[in-house]
Amino acid sequence: MQNISLEKPLKIAVLDMYDNVAGEGMRCIINLINEFRTQKNIEVITEVFNVRANTEIPNLEHDIYISSGGPGSPLPSDEAWEKPYFVLIDSIFEHNKSEEVLNGESTPKFMFLICHSFQLVARHLEIGKVTKRKSTSFGVFPVNPIDKTIKESLFEGLPEPFFVVDSRDYQLVSPNLKIIKELGVQILRMEKERPHVNLERAIMAIRFSKEVFGTQFHPEADAQGMLKLLSSDEKRKAVIKTHGIEKYNDMITKLDDPDKIMLTESIIIPTFLEKAYSTISQQLILGEMA
Repeated sequence: MQNISLEKPLKIAVLDMYDNVAGEGMRCIINLINEFRTQKNIEVITEVFNVRANTEIPNLEHDIYISSGGPGSPLPSDEAWEKPYFVLIDSIFEHNKSEEVLNGESTPKFMFLICHSFQLVARHLEIGKVTKRKSTSFGVFPVNPIDKTIKESLFEGLPEPFFVVDSRDYQLVSPNLKIIKELGVQILRMEKERPHVNLERAIMAIRFSKEVFGTQFHPEADAQGMLKLLSSDEKRKAVIKTHGIEKYNDMITKLDDPDKIMLTESIIIPTFLEKAYSTISQQLILGEMA
């Protein structure tokens, strides 16, 4: 893709949804942004907003928004951050449909939603049901395409199926086909098939719009962070108790495989950032020429 330089800094808002709970997700997101900035040799201003703990919500002055995963329930609550968070989400969609953007007078806003944020927004838009899982999903798993004829640019270079880090107590299931059609949403990936389990398969990836994308898995997760997490005595014992020693060893092996988590991490969010940057740059140049 052509490397076009912006005359102004690229502004990225990272919405920290971890509620002050320690985790690897934020480190991974910031690392991917820094790697992108270095690769493109551009000026990037990254601001972090502690949404759930401090009710910090960005405005619409940013170019790209990445809303993280996080612990706890994505079901409706009276917490102070929830209403303004959804106001921001609605504002991004409305901005992207505005005459200014459609006429090339303003640049679109891009957003990536990860796990907890994905569940929140899917619930808010009534795309499906968000429910508590019977047991925690944690580990390295394959995700499968809904329709192999649909080509998703963020997945180019990934095998079929590709492998992801999954860590969640809740799930998005039961797609609302009427709403999906009305919104023009594309459901792209489902969790692995389990013929012996009589439970709905969770929806794992959605293209909400040209500019907004989300995954119920963690595309930012790196092998380093997962190995650190799995090596902790608490997590190792928990995984072995729930899944057995063979499953634990299989997770470790998959983390060390360059064709699995390392590949997923190197493609999805970097491609999202690249395509957002390219679109914004080209629209600014066309606006100047008009």
